[in-house]
Amino acid sequence: MLPEIVAGAGVVADHLHRHHRDLRARLVSAGALLLRGFDVGGADGLAAAIRALSGEPLTYTEQSSPRSVISGGIYTSTEYPPAATIPLHNEMSYQAVWPRTLFFHCVTPPDTLGATPLASVHAVHELVDPDVRAEFVRRRWLVARNYGADIGLRWNTAFGTDSRAEVERFCAAGGLRARWTGPDGEGLATTAVRDAVHHHPVTGLPLWFNHVVIFHESSLPAEIREVLRESYGPDGFPNNAFYGDGGVIPDDVVAHLRQCYRRATVRFDYQPDDLLIVDNMAVAHGREPFTGPRRVAVGMAEPSA
Repeated sequence: MLPEIVAGAGVVADHLHRHHRDLRARLVSAGALLLRGFDVGGADGLAAAIRALSGEPLTYTEQSSPRSVISGGIYTSTEYPPAATIPLHNEMSYQAVWPRTLFFHCVTPPDTLGATPLASVHAVHELVDPDVRAEFVRRRWLVARNYGADIGLRWNTAFGTDSRAEVERFCAAGGLRARWTGPDGEGLATTAVRDAVHHHPVTGLPLWFNHVVIFHESSLPAEIREVLRESYGPDGFPNNAFYGDGGVIPDDVVAHLRQCYRRATVRFDYQPDDLLIVDNMAVAHGREPFTGPRRVAVGMAEPSA
């Protein structure tokens, strides 16, 4: 069951380097590895561990949640309030290119809960009602995002640049339709149509690989959803998901998908210096609410294209 625990001692980057081939094979087989008992060595050590297994850490671009740079390609985990739950998702599955491998380093575990729950997205795919699955395969899904001065992330934060021309080039390369919004053009709205089902590049298994549940407006608390709808209209949410032809995805369909994730979910409690490595195409992740000082550093590697 996810994740496979790899226990040991010493510097984790050295272990990853020495056992690279075996650990790569085990990651494909299990979908997630939990290296426990090793010395990660802070942000620099985490970057070295990423390089040992997967190459250079990637830059987090077109981000969808607030986080801070720790060093180079090492970031804080999503900076949502401790009481918030982050639904399961595959990192950057709303983009044209996504990281193949994710790394989560537990610097300080929480007092209670705060796990990074995991779910095999092949298992999720098999749990989704065949008619629902077929509808998404036929119509695909549309990601709609709004970057404004008063809601969500600002576009220069999300894209890591103050250059509109650079943002426009990024959007064109990634298949995004971009439109500057607001009276002075200070905001940005983007849409893109993506596949909801992919196949794993190594195993060939079909995968429920998308951001439909986490982006759909029904995943917001009811009171926040109502306020946003009244203030900005149905097209003004910071993030939303539709069928690829623009049709509304009914709440009950998303509730069914949410339940499929729940049925496939496993969890574990973090220990200090745990290093969780996730095959991002095979396994979705989320975050439980927590109490205490939870500090988790993250990095990504291996672009899909």
